[in-house]
Amino acid sequence: MVPLKGKTLFITGASRGIGNAIALRAAAQGANIVIVAKTTEPHPSLPGTIYSAAREVEAAGGRALPLAVDIRDETQVAAAVEKAAQTFGGIDALVNNASAIYLADTPGTPMKRFDLMFSVNVRGTFACSQACLPYLKAAPNPHILTLCPPLNMKARWFKDHCAYTISKYGMSMCVLGMAEELRDAGVAVNALWPRSVIYTSALAMLGDLVKPENCRRPEIVADAACAVLTRNSRDCTGNFFIDEDILAQEGVTELEQYAIDPKARLLPDLFLD
Repeated sequence: MVPLKGKTLFITGASRGIGNAIALRAAAQGANIVIVAKTTEPHPSLPGTIYSAAREVEAAGGRALPLAVDIRDETQVAAAVEKAAQTFGGIDALVNNASAIYLADTPGTPMKRFDLMFSVNVRGTFACSQACLPYLKAAPNPHILTLCPPLNMKARWFKDHCAYTISKYGMSMCVLGMAEELRDAGVAVNALWPRSVIYTSALAMLGDLVKPENCRRPEIVADAACAVLTRNSRDCTGNFFIDEDILAQEGVTELEQYAIDPKARLLPDLFLD
């Protein structure tokens, strides 16, 4: 039996990057994938649209529902959740992957960027979780998995990009609070974060801050995510998982397959000591 076969995953930011990798891994197990993102037309510098992602999901063995959604808008989110449930008969898992990033100090962070990060990262995570809850509570093994870091209150993680850090920790606090709130309902709420920097097209837009050879591929996070989503929701909640640790628990210890350059030194991700 394939654990995710026939399950419906509502994945934000699934048109590219880590969200797309999670979608394809789950699709390969026969899952239904709700592709929730804004991109309907090709971006000049970022690959992937909800429609190209849908074709990839179906080629991988899953069923796809591409939905153009701005997760900052709760009306759009509610309509997308309703459409997903009508199409596939319910929702088994929500993956809060969509995120906005702007790495700058306080003087260098325009309020427009500040508002974008908080609207997507915190508000979007909360809105999607809230909207999916009625369907998750009716699912046999419901999960909310959010791509956010463990809470680390050391000042070094705030000093260079205070606004971004607070917005990501807002996602983490959603995990912390909702896990306890939904424990008795049997809805698992967990966080997942990579040990090493993951190279995506969005990261490439940050310029020369990170070199590709010092990164891993999104597939390592995708494999870890699918492992979490197949666990018993009543026994697995309130965790801040690291991708390497999840894979080790699954017996996967050879991680060179995920490296862009197996010989290069890996760059640790933010927020991890």
